[in-house]
Amino acid sequence: MIANLTTPLIGIVSTIAIGRLGEPTLLGGVAIASVVFDCLFWLFGFLRMSTLAFTAQALGAGEVRELRALLLRGLVVAAVVGVSLIVLQIPLAALLFGAMGGSEAVTRAARIYFDIRIWSAPLVLANYVVLGWLIGQARARLALGVQVAINLINMAATALLVLVFDFGIAGAAIAALGAEATGLVLGILIARGLSRGHPAISRAALLDRTKLLRMLAVNRDIMIRTASLIAAFLFFTAQGARHGDVTLAANAVLHNFLLISAFFLDGLANAAEQLCGRAYGARDRSGFIRATRLVIAWGFGFALAVTASYALFGSVLIDIMTASEEVRRGSRDYLWLVTLAPVLGVFAFAYDGIFIGATWAREMRNLMVLSLAIFLGAWLALRSLGNAGLWGALLVHYAARGGLQALRYPAMLRKSFGPAPLSG
Repeated sequence: MIANLTTPLIGIVSTIAIGRLGEPTLLGGVAIASVVFDCLFWLFGFLRMSTLAFTAQALGAGEVRELRALLLRGLVVAAVVGVSLIVLQIPLAALLFGAMGGSEAVTRAARIYFDIRIWSAPLVLANYVVLGWLIGQARARLALGVQVAINLINMAATALLVLVFDFGIAGAAIAALGAEATGLVLGILIARGLSRGHPAISRAALLDRTKLLRMLAVNRDIMIRTASLIAAFLFFTAQGARHGDVTLAANAVLHNFLLISAFFLDGLANAAEQLCGRAYGARDRSGFIRATRLVIAWGFGFALAVTASYALFGSVLIDIMTASEEVRRGSRDYLWLVTLAPVLGVFAFAYDGIFIGATWAREMRNLMVLSLAIFLGAWLALRSLGNAGLWGALLVHYAARGGLQALRYPAMLRKSFGPAPLSG
């Protein structure tokens, strides 16, 4: 449950803190800004995914010397991308907020948050690399420790700056920046400790052409796949904004429900990435299949538990997340749709982890682009239902993502490991 925990949870904490102020416009502003950062940083989630997959595969293949090189390569890419985002922040903000379609007041509030938090870009992306590197070695407790530290610091700082010192949206952004910086320092210290005693990495090994080209190809495909997924969520948010500030805020509250369920399902996806990646590196077909079955079975168990929790306690969670009665009413109108998301998303998250662990990146890319087309087609068919139709299209997208990958899985298994051995 830790792979993509920090970035969306920071947005959730910011949303809750600003939501307690009882102003729909401010809540809409932080909602848009949080979605922008979730999507912007998520676009470069390949840094975590590829680092995790390559690390697990290197471990399975017994290539211990490659582990340190993988970490250093990832950190270099994270630094270059992060600094580029800071340099391009003005056109990025204009493009992203223009596409979101929020009101002038909401956009003004969102820009305050954006202008501060964008400076955390290199820190966030470097944290992705460290996180992927730790999970790829099955050091989940250390990875969890870093994530817990980041989020506890963010929660405390956000509460202090927003609710006590009344810094508003700027306070939430400052808290996020400080928490990410602290997390990176902690992660680097842990990585140094784990690498102590390992042989130094030569420049030739670090810049190995074959490995660099493979990393870039996988990263490219994962980035295109992620961009397609982000496009769906940005489109969802933009369409919600066109229904008014209250609907935008209500959708933001309900979007947090999706993120909470994703914490559980993503945890299993992380397990799939590590287990399947290690089995793939060791060329262990039976171990790969066992990991696949285990992740899917546990996924349905978690999904049913989360769905039941939403059905029982969803209204209470909505009241905690916002003090606005208008937003509360709007959120409850579509809560029943959100309760279906965890079960519909099991295959989507599980097969994401399986495909990433095996670095079947090109297939992931193609299937996600097709899923985006299905989502847009569903929205066109359901748009007459308004916001309910928008949520319905998003659920169709969840089901399409997982269903398409499940159908492709047997062929990829044969391609990677050969035909199943004959029994008896």
